[in-house]
Amino acid sequence: MSAQPVKASTAKAPPKGRAGGTLRDFHEEDKLGAAYDTQLLRRLWPFLRPHGKYLAISTGLILFVAALNLVRPLVMGSLVANAEKGEPSGLLKYGVILSAVVVGTQALSFVQMYAMQIAGARAMADLRAHLFDFMQRLALRYYDRTPVGRLVTRATNDVDAVNELFASGVLNAIGDLVALIGIVIMMVVLDARMSLIAFAALPVVGAIVWFVRSRARQAYRDIRVKTARLNAFLNEQVAGMSVVQAYAREDEMASEFDSINVEYRDANKQSIFYEAVLDAAIEMVGIVCIASVLWWAGFKRIDNAAIAFPLVVTFTQYIKQFFEPVSLLAQRYTILQSAMSGAERIFKLLDEGELEKVPGPRSKALSTGGPNEAVALEDVTFSYKAGKPVLRDVSFHVNAGEKIALVGATGAGKTTVTSLLLRLYEHESGSVRVLGKDVDSYDRRELRELFSVVPQDVFLFAGTVASNVAMSADEPDLLRVEQALAKVGALDLFLRRPGGLEARVDERGANFSAGERQLIAFARALYKDAPVLILDEATASIDSDTEARLQAALEAVMAGRTALVIAHRLSTIRAVDRIVVFHRGRVVETGSHEELLAKDGVYARLYRLQFAVEAQEKQEQALADA
Repeated sequence: MSAQPVKASTAKAPPKGRAGGTLRDFHEEDKLGAAYDTQLLRRLWPFLRPHGKYLAISTGLILFVAALNLVRPLVMGSLVANAEKGEPSGLLKYGVILSAVVVGTQALSFVQMYAMQIAGARAMADLRAHLFDFMQRLALRYYDRTPVGRLVTRATNDVDAVNELFASGVLNAIGDLVALIGIVIMMVVLDARMSLIAFAALPVVGAIVWFVRSRARQAYRDIRVKTARLNAFLNEQVAGMSVVQAYAREDEMASEFDSINVEYRDANKQSIFYEAVLDAAIEMVGIVCIASVLWWAGFKRIDNAAIAFPLVVTFTQYIKQFFEPVSLLAQRYTILQSAMSGAERIFKLLDEGELEKVPGPRSKALSTGGPNEAVALEDVTFSYKAGKPVLRDVSFHVNAGEKIALVGATGAGKTTVTSLLLRLYEHESGSVRVLGKDVDSYDRRELRELFSVVPQDVFLFAGTVASNVAMSADEPDLLRVEQALAKVGALDLFLRRPGGLEARVDERGANFSAGERQLIAFARALYKDAPVLILDEATASIDSDTEARLQAALEAVMAGRTALVIAHRLSTIRAVDRIVVFHRGRVVETGSHEELLAKDGVYARLYRLQFAVEAQEKQEQALADA
């Protein structure tokens, strides 16, 4: 079913579906409190400091260009005076000087802007890298409740908004202020009374800026919020497009997107309105001032107190230049508001305190295990949400080289155990140890180097087969890649593909089957060759033929290392040393396959139920084949 395009202009209000309720609550961001530009600029300074030489060059040139601009009206006045006198040599002289001033100003402005944008681009690259590094250190709990699109917006749109400070020359405001002061002095020196006409407009301009200031900041804040929501929704829809199409929800999703898009459009309309008000009002005031000066000059002629025509030309040029920096300051002010609203959200993320724990002084006093201990949990309790424990007083030990299976119904807490071992989440009470040391005493990178993990939901990165198998290394060793694939019985499978080990892997491995992705994940774990292996539902996505192909390889993979195997398909774990049975967050049984069947407890019930289902499925398949 193909969705018909929805015209954004026809949307009146968000639909009463997900976009009108839960979706909005999930994607909308908290309102920010008061933030001051000076505080935000101070926080941006550490990223600018390493590139200070470019800023220094740019600032010096800004001042020099401002001085050259002050000279230009004087040269034009002299040019007009010589024209009145009919002196060709004077015309030529001042024409050449004016040309030199204009060309010199433009050339220096180019160098100045180039230096400023180099400083800005490098500083923003550093800020973006800092943001990415910070996001890597955030605890997984934060990602559980934060839309991906919002985080992407921080590192892209919001950083780009801050970069507009440099790209649009906002820092040229220094030159604008210097030029304004110089112009005021020159105007007063030339004619104090005519200067008052221009200065009388300043309160009007100030009132306009005051009116626009807070409204423009809020408008740009709204744009940042709507941008994040738009990106989050798009990310969700693209990732789930197969589900949207399978359930024929294209029209409904288009309607939800339309409501979000209209809000984003309206937020931009508000900012455009305030920017247009500021530009038009200042332009109008400037024109009225020039007209007033011309009227005053004409009035003085009628009054027989003539003002020299060259002076009028020079003065009107200064008035134009007077309102030029005023107008530019106003424009740059609106850009500053956009940049500061982006900076607010960037630093709001950087102020997030939910980071992964690092080893502290108390680590030395943490519990330790015996020399032969590989993994241990003692009285561990853990909750994803307060008051809803997923694990309750869980205890079990695994010796080095032992193969342990964790089984139980969905939601019993099996995968949570592996998350605690890797310190993807922090346990609330009890002790979690790896190779005899408490996990809290490890550096997180050092701890995770001890594990090879094969997850149920395999994530492949865009690249090649070799780069995905060797993702634990900076550069793939093709010989090791071949050996890892051979051990899982998949080398011939991938060598047959065009490109072999250098075959392209699309985003998320979309050009590979589920079974092929799982085989790459097995090879990835073997390539890393860590002492502890975690297999989390490792054969859940593999068909029966591929599973049979893997069984012999799995035994070779687990040989000589500690293995934790999480499996719903109990037929895959008969060869393990022990089985730990979870039920509602507790360990209820431990023993071998035969021992647990003899107990006729939770494991025996799971075993009988699963094999009854599998027998029925085989019978139905046989009847279908017949």
